[in-house]
Amino acid sequence: MKVLIGLHVLVCAPALASRELKDELGRNVTLPDDPRRVVCLAPSLTETVYALGRGAAVVGVTDYTDYPPEAQAKPSVGGLTDASLEKIASLRPDLVLAMAEINRQETVEELEHVGIPVFVVDPRGLLGIMASIQHVGDALNRSGDARGLLNRLEEQRAAVIGRVKGLPRRKVLVVVWYDPVITAGGKSFINDVISAAGAESTTADMAQAYPQISMEEVLRRSPDVILLVRGVHGGITRDDLKGHAGWDQLEAVRDNHVIYMGEQLFHPSPVVFDALQQLAKELHPEAFASKNNP
Repeated sequence: MKVLIGLHVLVCAPALASRELKDELGRNVTLPDDPRRVVCLAPSLTETVYALGRGAAVVGVTDYTDYPPEAQAKPSVGGLTDASLEKIASLRPDLVLAMAEINRQETVEELEHVGIPVFVVDPRGLLGIMASIQHVGDALNRSGDARGLLNRLEEQRAAVIGRVKGLPRRKVLVVVWYDPVITAGGKSFINDVISAAGAESTTADMAQAYPQISMEEVLRRSPDVILLVRGVHGGITRDDLKGHAGWDQLEAVRDNHVIYMGEQLFHPSPVVFDALQQLAKELHPEAFASKNNP
């Protein structure tokens, strides 16, 4: 209770608000006409706000926010699941953007209790990401900018799908971690990216977003390609896999059928469409071989 009282003191008087929008959890959220102090509780939300041309309005981000580069200069309010309510309130935001899958419900409720509007998105699949981009644009009162951005992203997606149409669709295993094995399941949007890039995820039939599976199951599914993610926060290499029992039995590992992708592949934001194009080029270089092709 003392914390909440302190937050009440920190929060400035609410901005004039004349709009009410329904977020992706079905909550009615009252928003200012022109949000000018926005806190983003996930790197993907920061990327989306910048892509909509509203980076100047961002006053707070979370740890591990690294794109675009200028966002690194913004104050951090903490991690994805342990953001500091006091830090958020001290930034006097007139809008907080959150993600249902990773931010705590208690954080949303406590911020709203002290009068800070929180707009929550819950993107599912590539089309869900596109819907969330539009909804963030709506929350920022930049609906037209969001539609323009989505038109460009849809053109990019359609162009990739057109390039790889009719080409062999290899089986891909996404390795989030290798011991124990954690991969991308059916509820992960990464499967949509793999499909659009002209391949099939070997674990798309699994119900969870990021299931843990046995090495025996990996061998049984026998992927043609291993997809590893690496970036500024570390990553996995083929040598890491070869150093653990079972992985060396996979033909894809032995024959170096390994694709490395950046962390953007895991970001449900506009940057995932760049990752889609990169993945398609890795899987089907022949489709992008013409000197006239980007």
